[in-house]
Amino acid sequence: MTEQLAPTSPSHETEMPAEEPWLRCSGCGSLLYRKRFVRLHRVCPDCGAHARLTARQRIAQLLDPGSAREIPVPPTVVDPLRFIDSRPYPQRLAEARRATGEDDAVVVVTGSIGGRPLVMAVMDFGFLGGSLGVAVGEAVTCAAELALRDSLPLLLVTSSGGARMQEGVLSLMQMAKTAQAMAALDEAGLLTITLVTDPTYGGVAASFATLSDVLLAEPKARMGFAGPRVIKQTINQELPEGFQTAEFLRDRGLIDGVYPRAELREVLTRLLDIARPDVRLSADLERGRQWLVHDPEQLEHRSAWDTVRRARAPERLTALEHIRLWTSGFVELLGSRCGSDSPALVGGVGLLAGQPVLLLGQQKGHDTHELVRRDFGMVTADGYRKALRLMRLASKLRLPVISLIDTPGAHPGLESEETGQAGAIAACIAELGTLPVPVISVVTGEGGSGGALALAVGDRVLLSEHAVYSVISAEGCAAILWKTAEAAPKAAAALQLDAPSLLRHGIVDAVVREPGAGAHTDPMEASIRLRDAVLTTLSELLPLPGPRLVRERRARFRRYGRLQATALSEGRQR
Repeated sequence: MTEQLAPTSPSHETEMPAEEPWLRCSGCGSLLYRKRFVRLHRVCPDCGAHARLTARQRIAQLLDPGSAREIPVPPTVVDPLRFIDSRPYPQRLAEARRATGEDDAVVVVTGSIGGRPLVMAVMDFGFLGGSLGVAVGEAVTCAAELALRDSLPLLLVTSSGGARMQEGVLSLMQMAKTAQAMAALDEAGLLTITLVTDPTYGGVAASFATLSDVLLAEPKARMGFAGPRVIKQTINQELPEGFQTAEFLRDRGLIDGVYPRAELREVLTRLLDIARPDVRLSADLERGRQWLVHDPEQLEHRSAWDTVRRARAPERLTALEHIRLWTSGFVELLGSRCGSDSPALVGGVGLLAGQPVLLLGQQKGHDTHELVRRDFGMVTADGYRKALRLMRLASKLRLPVISLIDTPGAHPGLESEETGQAGAIAACIAELGTLPVPVISVVTGEGGSGGALALAVGDRVLLSEHAVYSVISAEGCAAILWKTAEAAPKAAAALQLDAPSLLRHGIVDAVVREPGAGAHTDPMEASIRLRDAVLTTLSELLPLPGPRLVRERRARFRRYGRLQATALSEGRQR
């Protein structure tokens, strides 16, 4: 059952008569100067409350000036049930049209944001609570079909109280109709974005609103299937503070981010940049070649245990620091969409030397507080499911994947096991093997066990000079086989987890030289060298077609552990 909010549901503002220059914020009670309030996109400067916008106001706020062109929507059936409650349904429609000046609750336009063209379907809560009826379903479907025809991104701005009950089961069918239209955009590899505004409930939330590649929301915007009143009455329990708000949804991995209204144009411009067909890699590729080492004999040989300690140095940059140093326009994307998130797994999209890419990384920290908050870089099951979601987004949008690996291993917790961590890791490993785009994996610090391999099934695997990659930590191996953690240096040597050994065994394709005594002594220079090495490697992979990338990636991992023909022949002779 869905809850339909009345079109008279209160906004965040209470306006005085139109001729008055002042109004009062219902969020904090502040008296606001109307002209300033409008300049701030109808956001209270004192408490940050976001007043509800009409569809036309939203279009004017987001689209480049003068770029909007309204797209007419074909007519749909009116009053199919001849519905009457306290008033006939046609009378309600007429009143809504007079009040809003719109034919129905969605306006479809084409335009541009930051010069990037797109199709936009905007809901207006003022029209019968933005309820989902046949006209709304038709408008959203037409917007999707226009985006498909013209190969353009689609932006949906949602605001709805639920299904339009006066249209009965025909209203219900719009959920399937719009969902299939969104699926067609997936098949075509076109970017879709939803901006959730307050409120977004019922059939809208359970269809097109949550099917986009990226889900953004304004602060405090509410979204859910059933409304809070229905839920509370059904379960007879008090609901958590902030229940169904954007912040509540973000913290549970259900949306990608919450942004104030003033920041939305910039964020949307960055997202639309990754869908532009005219962007190309532009970098000095020779710089990266000087840092890449392919011969293990060219590397300085030091004890494996010394390398382990250097790999763990807290001064080494984290994944997010590398990503923000390397890219422009990076937008972090949050959540597995399955009810949780893992702070140890970060990911998002951005431009790397002009090339749109998807970046994934295991995030540690520099101090105890950050390390604890990030679970010491140990990713949970939901973190790997987030990575899986983003891998599939990269496949859809044909974005190269750059993964940064720095973890002692997957999260060893009860909840991780209860939520299927092993299966989530397996799914990531399998998915990486199928991506028809370049995949470059970089071990920047610790590469621990299957938790690392989940991000390391790449066309090319690079290793920082003083990083390590192993089936188990040296301490863990020592405790199991030597029965004491004090044997960790001996275990590290036996595991051959250092750069020369890994290069000799063909586990990594190249080692990236670190400055001075290691990346921890000059983190910025170390990051620049990694970036240059990644760019050089990416330039070699970009021209290759998807089927070849997949075929050669699978062949790479097929070879591990097999005896070569010559070695097999020599063994038989002996």
